[in-house]
Amino acid sequence: MKDLIRLTDLQSSEVYEILNLADEISTGKYHGFLNGKSAILYFPASSIRTRVTFEKGIYLLGGQPILFPSDALEKKEALRDVCGYLDNWADIVIVRHRDIQLIEKIAEHSKTPVVNAMTDINHPCEILSDLYSLSKTRDHFISDKYLFCGKSGNIGLAWKEASNVMGFDLSQCCGPGYEMDDVQVYHDIKEAIKGKDIICTDSLPASALNDFREYQITREVMDLANKNAVLNPCPPFYRGEEVSDDVMRSEYFVGYEFKKNLLVVQQAVMIWCMMQR
Repeated sequence: MKDLIRLTDLQSSEVYEILNLADEISTGKYHGFLNGKSAILYFPASSIRTRVTFEKGIYLLGGQPILFPSDALEKKEALRDVCGYLDNWADIVIVRHRDIQLIEKIAEHSKTPVVNAMTDINHPCEILSDLYSLSKTRDHFISDKYLFCGKSGNIGLAWKEASNVMGFDLSQCCGPGYEMDDVQVYHDIKEAIKGKDIICTDSLPASALNDFREYQITREVMDLANKNAVLNPCPPFYRGEEVSDDVMRSEYFVGYEFKKNLLVVQQAVMIWCMMQR
């Protein structure tokens, strides 16, 4: 078994193993893989896409999802004791929680694999799904040049993790004070987008909206990117804030079906983690 807490826990060859597993799952190869097995999930009430795809993915593989709210992990009982009991019954544990250190502690004390379903500093399964979708629509998705437009946060930092593992070119465009470390940063959106192929965004907190007024991705801005460039906004996105309505109605938007692969990729992550020896 192996945990997935950060994308940097993986080698690039292991990322490709997960993506190849997703292909095999699509053919029905792993039908029934979770028969007789239980997956423990900790999710906040606000989670939609990630929770739906993990729960449905477990169900389709024949497993039993058992759901708890994330704050169930914040009670007085020590995590080592929670994990000690769950090891009797759980076959995999999937956690969405703001604090990555809490997930790391669960992994430390669990005998079953632990999957990070999102924290305040990364979102590994989401980015793996995006890479898989890009691999199906782009001729050379690792050779493409990526631009993340947004503040340093879990989506941008997860793209940085992916860049470090896979070796693709990643830069950031943001207002001053929102930079990620060790990434080329632009403070002019029209300069930043030139020569780029994959444009990624993240939603902005209300406190940052004023600082990003000049960084909105519009159709006019996308016209400055490379030919056949695509806009991949991380949901939830907000028209009129990080993206404009006209660009979301344009051919640049990757489309809602782009995220359809969350289901098969999260199944692949679970299977891969459980198969490692």
